[in-house]
Amino acid sequence: MEISSQLWILLDVIIASVLAGIVGFEREYAQKPAGLRTNMIVAGASCLFVAISKPLVNFMEEGGNSEYLDLDPIRVMQAIVIGVSFIGAGTVLKSSKDQDVLFLTTAATLLYSTGIGISVAVKQYILAIGLTIIILSINYLANLLNEMLEKKIGK
Repeated sequence: MEISSQLWILLDVIIASVLAGIVGFEREYAQKPAGLRTNMIVAGASCLFVAISKPLVNFMEEGGNSEYLDLDPIRVMQAIVIGVSFIGAGTVLKSSKDQDVLFLTTAATLLYSTGIGISVAVKQYILAIGLTIIILSINYLANLLNEMLEKKIGK
């Protein structure tokens, strides 16, 4: 693999990490678990795994091991989603006092950061930026709406 190809993958990982870092900052600001670092790592790793799959296929073919390849790029995304869902499950807590389940939004945000990373890996930069804006809007605006409803209901 050429050095320039490696540098482009590295740049994409950085872009994915920075975009998800913005999302993670919002989570940190809202004092939620899985904040800045976690979102950055999830998006960067997602981007890396998708981006490195093509050079991996080329490496296997050059080594004469192509008979072991069963090419399906969707499997890479499935594996990423399963792995990130496992991490997200670790952020979800059930309150011991009542039936409340806490931090589901944080777990879902991690999964969303995966989408940001994958989008960058497949060179869908505008989509990745749009996804970043959308998840920030969802988390911030929905929180404001929730606070307004709690004041109105008196919860």
